[in-house]
Amino acid sequence: MTPLSARARMHSGGVGTRHADRARASERSARTTDRLTEAVTRLARQHRVPGAQLAWHQDGRTHGVAVGEQEHATGRELRSDSAVPIGSVGKMFTATTAMALVADDDLDLDEPVGAQLPELARGAARLGDRLTLRQLLSHTSGLPSSLADRDAATSSLRRYVADRIAHCEPVCSAGAGFSYSNLGFLVAGRLIEVITGMSWFEAVESVLLRPLDIPATFVVSPNAASQPGHFAAGHTVNTRTGEPIPVAQTMTPALAPAGALAMSARDLVAFGRLHLRDAPPGRAAPLDADAIAEMRRAVPGAEPFGMAHGWGLGVALFGRGSTRWLGHDGTADGTSCHLRVDPAGGCVVALTTNANTGAAMWEDLVPELAAVGLDVGMYTTPLASARPVPLPTEYFGRYVNGGTEYSVLAARAGQPQLAVSGEVYPGLTLYERGDFAVRHPASDKWIHGGRFVTDPRTGRIDGLQTGGRIARRERSPS
Repeated sequence: MTPLSARARMHSGGVGTRHADRARASERSARTTDRLTEAVTRLARQHRVPGAQLAWHQDGRTHGVAVGEQEHATGRELRSDSAVPIGSVGKMFTATTAMALVADDDLDLDEPVGAQLPELARGAARLGDRLTLRQLLSHTSGLPSSLADRDAATSSLRRYVADRIAHCEPVCSAGAGFSYSNLGFLVAGRLIEVITGMSWFEAVESVLLRPLDIPATFVVSPNAASQPGHFAAGHTVNTRTGEPIPVAQTMTPALAPAGALAMSARDLVAFGRLHLRDAPPGRAAPLDADAIAEMRRAVPGAEPFGMAHGWGLGVALFGRGSTRWLGHDGTADGTSCHLRVDPAGGCVVALTTNANTGAAMWEDLVPELAAVGLDVGMYTTPLASARPVPLPTEYFGRYVNGGTEYSVLAARAGQPQLAVSGEVYPGLTLYERGDFAVRHPASDKWIHGGRFVTDPRTGRIDGLQTGGRIARRERSPS
């Protein structure tokens, strides 16, 4: 038997070790907070971002910093709980709500959605017979990114799916490849409405936001009788003067499942912790472990060229090998927001900014995060190192994705150029492996433009992929 005095010494040593560990963790946390506060303050000033929030969950604790204003030159402070329009990060919320219904056996990932949405069978493509929820959430549905019409401004989600999406022309066959699609998430949102009997707004709040204790703030009202919640203004930065100019949000109710949420960086971290299987104290998690694991499993054939290393169900995958973060980036009107989750390390990072220059701020912040142990697996598409090659004649022409038109044209000086809905990117340079670079018209810097896509059956160029979106080659009748 261990003598009492020895047991006391062992107990005392254990307590002392735990106190020392907590002290070191507290000191490390303080150093991290000081460094990231300085970085956010400096980078917001450098990129002319009126307001920014950074929150992170590390070593079991959540920390955050908020700097600047909700709207430029108003003096209204951007607090740690201020809501910021998060744009496409909201797609993770739509996907997570849908997966909660899958976990309850109310939806099936691999059954055609036509049984729940018979209106999708009305178009010539009979989309309801082919599309599955897995394809919708992984951007392998073949649906265009968006449509060029004004119907979304006056339509409900139900009418927009039935009258417009059901009749749209796919950019590729369902399941054939990755093409980022807002329309796919509108269909997923409509599925949520049919299964729950609620509007998308009500379902997201009831199934997801309320259980996570996240305030329900939307940038658009679900109906004319209600008002959207208060949120920070977005800004576009004048490239000549550097002055941030407030802009209005143009989201409509019909497009809400693709990005109508607004929230703080701390709220995003609370949501991100769900994907760690880390529910708030005293609350049941909306998803079980199996559904969470399914969401972060890379979907075969989903190659999000220009966006991420892989794609799961509603989540982008960043990094390779043993380090794998998941998350999403989002831009609303004049905002740029980013969420990253490390399931293996138990860490979450979220940045919200209320300026269109926030994406560049995020890129500069990533090294600072890595220096404090939050290496978020940044995806970059570097300029090709392969040898430039002449652009074959067959590459010239018109490519279409829904409402966006891409034209590969010959310039007067002999160097090809890319026009995107009329905006010209000069100096298109093709490389041996099929990708290409262009000059950005505003900064005159070389940027990775995308890649050309070949039909494996014929070997002919049948599209181009830029920003994760495939544009289908339009051929003349001849």
